[in-house]
Amino acid sequence: MKLTAILTFFLVFLWACSSEPATPEERDPEDYIYLTLEELAQFDGLEGRDAYVAIDGVIYDVTNSSQWPNGMHRGRVQAGQDLTTVLDTEATHGREMLSRVPKIGYLIDD
Repeated sequence: MKLTAILTFFLVFLWACSSEPATPEERDPEDYIYLTLEELAQFDGLEGRDAYVAIDGVIYDVTNSSQWPNGMHRGRVQAGQDLTTVLDTEATHGREMLSRVPKIGYLIDD
């Protein structure tokens, strides 16, 4: 009986440690990043850097998206920018696609 309790505890502990990270909706606001446009430009996805984009003042991490290899979307748009206008005027999709990538922060003024 004691061995069963220990094994159960161990399995529950392993499960808890290996569970998926919090979804963007579950993220603690203190975990968000805050970047200026100048700082956002450093996250262009080139040379192994992470790839971030901003839409409507919200920063999204597109680093692991298959639609953003090396920070480039469809060979036309490079990460590291506020793409609100591009999304509104040139994109073939709307904001619904943003639900596929993590929301990680917000743009701030200089």
